[in-house]
This record gives sequence, C-alpha cells and structure tokens, in this order.
Amino acid sequence: MRLPLLALLAKEPAHGYELKQALEQIFGSAYPSPNIGQVYVTLSRLEKDGLVRVVDVEQVSRPNKKVYHLTPAGRAALDAWADEPADGLRVRDDFFMKLVLAPMGGVADRTALIDRQRRHYLALMRDLNEIAGRTDPGDRAALLLVEGAVLHLKADLDWLERCREELG
Repeated sequence: MRLPLLALLAKEPAHGYELKQALEQIFGSAYPSPNIGQVYVTLSRLEKDGLVRVVDVEQVSRPNKKVYHLTPAGRAALDAWADEPADGLRVRDDFFMKLVLAPMGGVADRTALIDRQRRHYLALMRDLNEIAGRTDPGDRAALLLVEGAVLHLKADLDWLERCREELG
C-alpha cells in the first residue's frame, strides 16, 4: 500500500481518510479497500522513512488534522516504482508447490487439489462478475481492474487443466 499512497500524494497533499476515500473512489469495490488503521500505520512508516512529511493543520473546535506531503525522497521512490516493470513471474506459486509436494508425502490427492482450486477460482470469478455488474459503466479504472483479474483467473483455469493433463 506504500506506493499507491505515495502516488496519491504526488497529486496533492492529503490526510489519511482522504487517501482511503480516494482509493475507494478510483477503484471502487474492485479493489479491497484498506482499513483506516492500515492507512495511518503505512503513513507513519512512510514518514519514518523520510518519504512523506506531516503538517498539522489547525481546525476550529476539532483536533489538528495531519496532512501528508510527498518529500523529494518520496518522489524518487515513486519514480523508481513507475520505471520498474511489475513482477509477473510466478515460479514460486504456492498452489503449484502444494500440487507437486503434498501428494509425495501422502498429504493430499492431486485431483482433489486441482478440483478444489478450480472451484475456488470459479467462485472468485463469480464474485468479480458481480462486482463488475454493480460498477458504474463510466468507472473505467475499476472495470479494467476487474477485467484484468478475470483474465488472470481464466488463464489460471487453463493452467489447472494443463496440470491435470500432465500430473493428474
């Protein structure tokens, strides 16, 4: 969550609740919204690391509001993040390790593992389709996020069938 918060702060300074709301507004229900405690813990770590600075803003008849600002070091971290390709390699896939190793020790049956994982992926796909159905058609970012997740699940389902053919 560190870098998405930095990205939002690159646009404008904000307090924690505004950042949480921005994530929810941009990605809708397609993105698992962090709880406000996670946001503030992350902001505290970012401040400790010198990536953000805090300015107390006085409010009438309320406690001061902490507004977070991106520092030059935060901008550099954000620029480095934007310049790196996202890691797409999944050679340490937990399910695949389970699929290969659990049957070796008699812990699980490969066919049962594949079937259970397939049902799980299908349930996730149903959930994503429901989210897409509830999402405003003009909310392109949220819809693209859901579409990407569905495409990954379809690929995972195809891969499960390949595993069944080769290992089952």
